[in-house]
Amino acid sequence: MRILITGGSGFLGARLAREMLSQPSVALAGGAPQAIDQLWLTDLVPPPAELATDARVHALTGDLLNLLESGSLALAGIDAVVHLAAAVSGDCERDLDLGLRSNLDTTRALLQAARTAGHAPLFVYASSVAVFGGMPGLPLPPVIADDTLPAPQGSYGIQKFVGEQLVADFGRRGLVRARNVRLMTVAIRPGRPNGAASGFLSGMVREPLAGQRATVPVSAETAVALASPANTIAGLMAALTTGTEAWGPRTALNLPALSTTVGDIAAALGRVAGPAAMDLLDWQPDERIAAIVGAWPSRFHAARAHGLGLRPDASVDALVTQYVTAHRAAITLPLN
Repeated sequence: MRILITGGSGFLGARLAREMLSQPSVALAGGAPQAIDQLWLTDLVPPPAELATDARVHALTGDLLNLLESGSLALAGIDAVVHLAAAVSGDCERDLDLGLRSNLDTTRALLQAARTAGHAPLFVYASSVAVFGGMPGLPLPPVIADDTLPAPQGSYGIQKFVGEQLVADFGRRGLVRARNVRLMTVAIRPGRPNGAASGFLSGMVREPLAGQRATVPVSAETAVALASPANTIAGLMAALTTGTEAWGPRTALNLPALSTTVGDIAAALGRVAGPAAMDLLDWQPDERIAAIVGAWPSRFHAARAHGLGLRPDASVDALVTQYVTAHRAAITLPLN
């Protein structure tokens, strides 16, 4: 079996690759379990060393759209695609052309490559909670359900919603087996900050634990929807392995979310590392970031996901503990 992960060297892509390779076999769309013979990873940078040295891993480094247009990447023989590669929210709002190229042109080119391959590979598309938003005359409902109408209020969310519709249409035509999945903000992410508007939600824990200052650009009352890396990977694996009837319609599936506030995240940091950690938080309002994050919903009723056995994380403390356990080498402050 051959699987392609775009964005495969990134945090989620590499973690998903490790999860797949750790399993003796994978049952795509509920079919017969098969071993992974080849796992293709595309990204702008090479994969982590432990993935690069696995004989099953084949890395293609470069711009994904260029790889597709040049013929360097074709989907002949690829059984499943997990499309994670994307320009993130803050970057898309700053640079419209970047978002259009990375999130629309590339997704369309990847779908066309699947169409050309001619065997309807399973196509898992990572969409986002950013497809939801409120506007005058159409406010956000208190709780987002599986049938809530998306109304994105930022370029990133609009591009992700268009991507969902393209994937669904290619699925309707039988060109791919479509699986659209809406991811929540993933926290706590390790590593360096990225251009996502929501990136501070990880940084306000990660940086203080490393003894560094972190800027919080929104108020403590700002409500957010989070998911741990482990729960996010579980959702992506469910999209790969769930049978067609159990999966349901081609419309996107909302993954479960932990509903909390930015103030609750700061309090959880304090419970883990005390006042010294909280003193490293700089509360500096940024109207641009606040407008983006504030337009996203924070409460979900994910009935479809619950039906697949997926559940939200228990608490913000659990998210912080998961990060501390996995990344002790990055932590310099004493813990409680």
